[in-house]
Amino acid sequence: MIEEPSCKRTASMSRSAKESELFRTVEEKRKQQESLIPYVHEDCVSNILIRLPLDSLHKSMFVCKHWFNVICSPIFVETHLRRSESVLIFTTQTHYNEVFPHSGKSNTLSIESKFMQSDESLSLFHNLDPTSKTFIHFLEFKDGLSNVGEYSLSCFGRIRATCSGLILLDNKLKKGGLIITNPVTRKLTSIPPGTLNSPHDESYGFAYDDVLGQYKVVHLFRDELMYISCEIFIIGTKKWRAVDGPSFGLFGWLGFRPVEAIGALHWIPQVNHSDCIVSLEIETEKFQTIPLPNSCNMYDGIVEIGSSLSFVTHQETHTDIWILKGLSGEVWIKQHSINIGCRMDMIPLLSFRIRGDLVFRSKDGLFYIYDFELRSITKVKNQNRLGVSSGCLFPHVNSMVSWSSN
Repeated sequence: MIEEPSCKRTASMSRSAKESELFRTVEEKRKQQESLIPYVHEDCVSNILIRLPLDSLHKSMFVCKHWFNVICSPIFVETHLRRSESVLIFTTQTHYNEVFPHSGKSNTLSIESKFMQSDESLSLFHNLDPTSKTFIHFLEFKDGLSNVGEYSLSCFGRIRATCSGLILLDNKLKKGGLIITNPVTRKLTSIPPGTLNSPHDESYGFAYDDVLGQYKVVHLFRDELMYISCEIFIIGTKKWRAVDGPSFGLFGWLGFRPVEAIGALHWIPQVNHSDCIVSLEIETEKFQTIPLPNSCNMYDGIVEIGSSLSFVTHQETHTDIWILKGLSGEVWIKQHSINIGCRMDMIPLLSFRIRGDLVFRSKDGLFYIYDFELRSITKVKNQNRLGVSSGCLFPHVNSMVSWSSN
């Protein structure tokens, strides 16, 4: 057995002693620094962070591990969601940079680039038409004014649906595929292709099943026999599942996006003069038809108001707002009539989750807000000319919600 030379043993011991001394010095300095920082209770930290604006909150996630855990905790996410007001989310082409000056920022993240993990995906990404690239924005309303906000996110697919802060996008890297993302946290996942169909003959809905705690994507499409078929994808599973579709002949058009309310997704099935809505109960996955109090015309619409479904319909001299509170035998009740200031060409887009006011958009692109308490309608000041149709504006809420936390 060959013994290690004494000089080497001495050097090794000296080095070990120096490392131990260095570690003790660093540890003592760390403890001294921590002793200078006053202790702040976690509830206090959470109460401060919950009040930060959207961009600051996202950056705060990466300040330290403690803040990250606070912001990502289920209690914080739920509290933040309850405090968040409704906005309208939309995409715009790159040539709107002069209207939205932040669109060209160097830190803009391409959603499709997150999926470039194979040579095939890389080639598909480079083959995408650069002119079809869009930026994701949101429009918020406060104190009678409108303001355009941005997430520094770009994509090539269009928005198909929204739900509790999550958005459903076309996946241009896989034909028929979809992408679900939270534009605030930038977390995303992909959905495999379902039944391929023409965009003009299909409709997507996105909803949360409160009973089962699952997010569901609903795909309606017109088949070769002109029947409306339905398939559902549950986030976290691997494939689409076919369910019984609505009765034959109900749908003349699939262009109206569905509205989630009272535990169901609701569609207006005709372009004009629709006498009913078609509803899919999210838990049972069964379709039913619900008669409307009067025929629905082009500028009428359905929106969620509070915990109820609302039908907004224009008459010759006024606009009526009807409320449906449930699917089990409830009837429509007329809650409000707007007698002054409401134009016949104003489309209802969303109701604020906290303030409760109703947002309209007229045919010429102007926004109006109806105050239920004051019973008055006012035109939004300092409006941005978005250059996008009302059908491309989706109700949304900026949240920290994730499908995986459920």
